[in-house]
Amino acid sequence: MKHEQPAPPLKFPAHIPFVEQLGFELHRMGQGEAELRVDLNEGHLNSWRVAHGGLLMTLLDVAMAHAARSIHADQPDFGPGVVTIEMKTSFMRPGEGQLRAVGRLLHRSTTMAFCEGSVYGAEDKLCAHATGTFKYLRALPGKGRALKTLNPPAEPG
Repeated sequence: MKHEQPAPPLKFPAHIPFVEQLGFELHRMGQGEAELRVDLNEGHLNSWRVAHGGLLMTLLDVAMAHAARSIHADQPDFGPGVVTIEMKTSFMRPGEGQLRAVGRLLHRSTTMAFCEGSVYGAEDKLCAHATGTFKYLRALPGKGRALKTLNPPAEPG
């Protein structure tokens, strides 16, 4: 039986330095869903030597945000960005091995997205679950009257 190689990760629709630093990979994004993965390393661990809760929450946040944006696939760079308004997370078991997060868009309005996300660890067991509310924005207010827009992904090379 031939073993299939997993598809290479996709390019994130926006440059997010923090997400890049954590080593997250985008594996699927479309039709109200997104899937991210991360291979744990020493910098991701807590004092129990399992995934730090902050890493799990960030993984959930990013997966849900990308699920919210996925419905704008027909627009350049997946349309408007999103910012997290609120998020509630429950932890079920320690995160170990490669972590896989799946975000789903449950409902949206013109300006808001309501999502849920799950993180699966070793043996595809549920580690954490979250719900989140996101606001669609084209720009963020900056200092003075300046507006901050989304950063496009960096060009390879």
